[in-house]
Amino acid sequence: MNDSTTGSDSIQVQLKKGALELCVLALLSRKESYAYEISSTLAEAVGMGESTIYPLMRRMQKEGLVQFRLAETSTGPSRKYYTLTHAGRRRFEKQRSEWTNFMTAVNGIVGDSQ
Repeated sequence: MNDSTTGSDSIQVQLKKGALELCVLALLSRKESYAYEISSTLAEAVGMGESTIYPLMRRMQKEGLVQFRLAETSTGPSRKYYTLTHAGRRRFEKQRSEWTNFMTAVNGIVGDSQ
């Protein structure tokens, strides 16, 4: 089996993609936020790029998970501040529970390999 960094990079990308919606839901469960702020937080915390957040926010809005309000800024165009809807909160709670169960199972398998 090839143990190249390309394979590791691919795994990292897939893990990040799988957790992205959960991370956005978690951030919005704490406070309303605009897409660039969410993107910056994710970039700093898990290395997600800005280009991934905008399509996700549009999809989540279409699915009724988030809603937004426009707020004027003194320095440029209005910002869309996103909040979770009731459906978004339910999705967050469900995904958080599934994530916790998944992590527990994986940690049980991987364990302390030393």
